[in-house]
Amino acid sequence: MKEIRRNSARLEEAASGRQYLTAFGPDFVWGAATAAYQIEGATTEDGRGPSIWDTFSRLPGKTRNGDTGDVACDHYHRWREDLTIAADLGLAAYRFSVSWVRLQPTGRGSLNRSAVGFYRSLLEYLHELGIRPFVTLYHWDLPQELEDVGGWPERDTALRFAEYAQRTAEALGDLAEDWITLNESWCQAFNGYHLGVHAPGRRELPAAVAAAHHLNLAGGLATQAIRSVHAKASVGIAHILTDVRPASQDPEDEAAARRVDANHNRLFLDPLLGGGYGEEVVELHGPHGLLERIKPGDDEVMAEAIDFLRVNHYQQVMASDDLDEPFLRSRIRAAAPAATSLGWSVRPESLRNVLVRVDREYGHIPSYVTENGACFEDYVGPDGEVRDRERIDYLDRYVTAVAQAASEGVDVRGYFAWSLLDNFEWAEGYRKRFGLVYVDYRTQERIPKASARWYRDLILQHRNLLGVPARHDVARVRNPAINPAPPVSMRQAPRQKEI
Repeated sequence: MKEIRRNSARLEEAASGRQYLTAFGPDFVWGAATAAYQIEGATTEDGRGPSIWDTFSRLPGKTRNGDTGDVACDHYHRWREDLTIAADLGLAAYRFSVSWVRLQPTGRGSLNRSAVGFYRSLLEYLHELGIRPFVTLYHWDLPQELEDVGGWPERDTALRFAEYAQRTAEALGDLAEDWITLNESWCQAFNGYHLGVHAPGRRELPAAVAAAHHLNLAGGLATQAIRSVHAKASVGIAHILTDVRPASQDPEDEAAARRVDANHNRLFLDPLLGGGYGEEVVELHGPHGLLERIKPGDDEVMAEAIDFLRVNHYQQVMASDDLDEPFLRSRIRAAAPAATSLGWSVRPESLRNVLVRVDREYGHIPSYVTENGACFEDYVGPDGEVRDRERIDYLDRYVTAVAQAASEGVDVRGYFAWSLLDNFEWAEGYRKRFGLVYVDYRTQERIPKASARWYRDLILQHRNLLGVPARHDVARVRNPAINPAPPVSMRQAPRQKEI
C-alpha cells in the first residue's frame, strides 16, 4: 500500500494537470465495457437457451459461494438506467457483448426475435445518447448444445460461430459499425479446457490446444461473415495480452519467459497478423495435436485482415524455469506489487509495453485498449458514497501509460475501462468488484463510485484541452449520485446476496 501511494505521488508530479492527455488526438475514444453473462441476468426469459456458464456455475465448488449469473445486475430489465449512467459519465463509446444463447439459443438456425428486439432497442438508445456502440459477438457464453457435441475443440464450432456472426450482423448491422468477434481466446481455451477453472471446466490439454486453433479460425471466419453483410464495418478481435518478463537474467528463466509468451500471446497474435504459428508455439503445442488440427487454407483465414486490434490488459507476470511444471516448464507469478484484491500486479508500464510490442513486432496496426481495470475491496460510506481511491490511482497511472505509448508513435485510438458496473466475476462470483459503478446485488441499486466521477472529469478535461465538443452534456449530470461529494469516513459495504 505504501508503495502504491509513493508511486501515486510520483505520478501526480509527472502528470501535473493531466497534460499527458494531449498525447491523445481529438478523435480518441473514451469508453467502458461489460459482458452479457456478467450483467444481463434473465437467463430463462424470452427464449434464451443455456450456455456453458449456466451449466458450469451450477456445479458444486466451481464458483465462489455457488454464485451464478441468473440475476447478475439485472441489466436485461435495467439497461436503460445503465446506459443513462454511461451517458452521465460522458462516455463516447460503450463496449458490450451480445449473448450467443439469447440470440441463437442452440447455436444453430434462425435468431430469436425477442433477443433481436432487445439488442436493437439497446443500440437505438445508445445512438439517442450519442454513444458509439462496440459490439462483441462472443464473451464466453457458448451454447451448451454445442459443448455437448464437443465445443471449441471441434472444428464445427468455428463454422457455427461464423453462421451466428453473419446472422447477427444482418440483424443489427445497421445500428453498429464497430464489431469485435471474440473476447480473450486464451481464457476460453486454457481456462476452460486445460485448467478447468472456467466453463466448461474440462482439464484436457489437447482439447485446449484444439480450442485455441478453432478460436483463431473462428475469428477469421466471423470477420469474413460480417464483411459479407456490411463491407464498411470496422472489425477486430480482443486478445488479452500479458506482459511476460523473466524472473532473473538467468538464461533458463529467459527461456521460460519465451515459452510463457508463446503460449499466452504469440499463439494468437502470430496467426492473426500473418505469421502463422511460430517455431516456439509449434514446439510447445505440436506434441498436443496442434499441427493435426491445421487444414489447408487455415492460415489465410486466421490472417483475415482486421481493421483494429483490441487489446485487453491486466497484469505483468514473472516467469522462472520450473522443470516440475509439465506443460510450460515454467513457474508464473504476478509482478510486484500484486496489489489488487485478486492478487494481480499493478505495473502501469506493462500496458505501455504490450502496446509498443505489438506496434514494433507486428506492424503499425491501429489499436484500442478494450479492457483495463482492477478490483479492490470497495466500501460504502455512511452517506452511501464509495470512495475507491485505489482505483482512481490505478486508472490514472494506466491511462498515463497509454499516453506514453501514443507519444512513442503507437496508433492507439481509444481506452475502455473495465468495467462500467460491478458484475458476476466468473469463478469469483460477486465478491470481486471491478466497476466504476457499485451494484448492491440485494436491491440492484446503482451507486457511481468516486472513480466514475474521476473518469467523467478526465474525459471532460481531454475534450477541453483539445477543444473537442462533447457528444452530450457531461456538465449537467442526470444522476446526482455522480456529482462529487466531500470525503467521508469509510465502512465496508454490506455483504451482497449470494445468488
